[in-house]
Amino acid sequence: MSLSSPALSKRTIRRHQLREIVPLADTTIYDMEQRGEFPQRFYLTARCVVWDLAEVEAWLEQRRQASREKAVRRAPSPDVNLRKFRPVKG
Repeated sequence: MSLSSPALSKRTIRRHQLREIVPLADTTIYDMEQRGEFPQRFYLTARCVVWDLAEVEAWLEQRRQASREKAVRRAPSPDVNLRKFRPVKG
């Protein structure tokens, strides 16, 4: 069996490696996984959670393309008049 076979080229990453690649908070990643917007984690053992590196890299490329095409919705600007502390007086 050669080293270039598809089965052997699969690579997984753990949480700390994922954080180095994707600069999002754990809760954001979890929420996106629940909504189906991020690759799903899976368990190698009862305590070891991993992600498929190829899926994460493909997700990043999709996000890059969506950003270039201006398809990513941006968060709305906050209404400073509704702030409880230091509201803008006009």
